[in-house]
Amino acid sequence: MAGKKRPLVVITRKLPDPVETRMRELFDARLNVEDRPMTQPELVAAVKEADVLVPTITDQIDAALIAQAGDNLKLIANFGNGVDKIDVEAAAKKGITVTNTPNVLTEDTADMTMALMLAVPRRLAEGANVLTGDKKWAGWSPTWMLGRRIWGKRLGIVGMGRIGTAVARRAKAFGLSIHYHNRHRVLPAVEEGLEATYWESLDQMLARMDIISVNCPSTPATFHLLSARRLALLQPTAYIVNTARGDIIDEEFLVKLIQDGKIAGAGLDVYEHEPALSSKLLKLAAKGKVVLLPHMGSATLEGRIDMGEKVIINIRAFVDGHRPPDRVLPLRI
Repeated sequence: MAGKKRPLVVITRKLPDPVETRMRELFDARLNVEDRPMTQPELVAAVKEADVLVPTITDQIDAALIAQAGDNLKLIANFGNGVDKIDVEAAAKKGITVTNTPNVLTEDTADMTMALMLAVPRRLAEGANVLTGDKKWAGWSPTWMLGRRIWGKRLGIVGMGRIGTAVARRAKAFGLSIHYHNRHRVLPAVEEGLEATYWESLDQMLARMDIISVNCPSTPATFHLLSARRLALLQPTAYIVNTARGDIIDEEFLVKLIQDGKIAGAGLDVYEHEPALSSKLLKLAAKGKVVLLPHMGSATLEGRIDMGEKVIINIRAFVDGHRPPDRVLPLRI
């Protein structure tokens, strides 16, 4: 890129040092040293002057913000796979390309999903708190802190994409029977390798599973996909794990089901109104009914660096006049 004017790239959050260093080498990169979410006025100022905006999940890049973008802004290179916070259609109408960072967080997210799948039935967080709490541990007892075995149970995966498939591979190794619901049936070879059962009806699958894992993307079509009506189909002994997006589940009704003993518990890494957290959920966590994590399913150093490298590749391709490899197309223009 020697001899060319380096594009002004505004990065809305602090990224891993190797990523920021490379950004500074290649672009006129403006970093967020304080690592706090940008305010709305700061976002407006950024889109007015930037050539490239690098937002994250904490930024709402809606049509109103995009309408205020300056003529120089031609690329929104999202640091993340999900683009549910970006109005891709509004960006396209204004001639702004949107990219994301797919396929780099699959294994990390699947690991965390499996961890929650183990933590909730086996009461791992509750047990760990015994040793760090105010009361002294009285020692081992044959009937104390009993959880539920996951070996031999049925796992229902909602969304059998890359992450859902990676979860299925792990779960099969732990002796779970794999079931799934997806918009499209997976390839026969994949289904055969996982010994997976496909359910065209989500309702029918939900009613028969011991554990439900939510692994589908957040789209208008998946908002409250697990609605109150569907959640009510779960067995009283069932657990639900969500490492996808909080708004896929009717969180308020999920809380009510757990409070009333209508399902056994939940492991959640994402929330419908995050970072705000339901006080009822926190109370359930204190009682050991749920395990709550602060949206850290993909939080590995390796994963974040891989994401940053994807962002850099997309920016370089775009600046050099090529189609970015991870361009996100609007559903309609």
